Amino acid sequence: METRTDESRDGYASRGLGRREFLATLSGLAGGTAAAYTLLPLLSAKAEVVAKDDPRLITEQIRYPGQTGEMRAYLARPKSDGKRPCVIVIHENRGLNDHIRDVARRLATEGFLAVAPDALSPLGGTPDDPDKARSLIGQLDGPSTIKNLAAAVQYLKTHPLSTGNVGCTGFCWGGGMTNQVAISSPDLVAAVPYYGMQPASEDVPKIKASILAHYAGQDERINKGIPAFEEALKKASIEYKIYVYEGARHAFNNDTNPGSYNKEAADLAWKRTIAFLKEKLAT
Repeated sequence: METRTDESRDGYASRGLGRREFLATLSGLAGGTAAAYTLLPLLSAKAEVVAKDDPRLITEQIRYPGQTGEMRAYLARPKSDGKRPCVIVIHENRGLNDHIRDVARRLATEGFLAVAPDALSPLGGTPDDPDKARSLIGQLDGPSTIKNLAAAVQYLKTHPLSTGNVGCTGFCWGGGMTNQVAISSPDLVAAVPYYGMQPASEDVPKIKASILAHYAGQDERINKGIPAFEEALKKASIEYKIYVYEGARHAFNNDTNPGSYNKEAADLAWKRTIAFLKEKLAT
């Protein structure tokens, strides 16, 4: 049964299998609904790289002023004294979840003050059910959402523990939003979109940040926008690097998604991300 439940889990993660359908399949394999609910936490276990209570860090739930009102966010920073360069972490279309909080903590262990906004704040915040979160993402007003996320740049630029240098990274939906924050925020120093939708070519000259873009080799829908994006970056004389990780699938960095996670690509992209952010955000 172990192999078959793993296959069912991978379908839920990578092919958009609905939670009800997933549970129905799991119930059949496990011998009943009660047994399925017992197995579910084990199959959905999160790959926590930096513990929530890591003694090196201070973490807290914060709010910052956005375009449409207060924005909820998760902040992680080193416990040691001193001002830090800052990084905004923009979540996927499942909202601000434990995985993205973990990514913020990973950045904090590298010496950054990291803030992960909850883009669903105007709609009451990210719900526990990821399927509901995905539905709510589709209800967001695009221009207002970009402004709400871009407001985090000014919040961090003037934060008392900030050096004033702010970068941004994001994944999937958040990768596209990272590109939009770069367009909307001339004060942004560095942007690292992971397999994000590219901006319109006519908007690219507004970017002032240096760009490091990561893409999966097996991601036709997103990758078809790379040539026009690169051409626009060149024409605008924007500093950029683009990496395509052959054999990797969309969402390859998400180590809680067994259907898409690619450790080799994720580790290399992360190594490049940290080096890039440290270089560009250094005082």
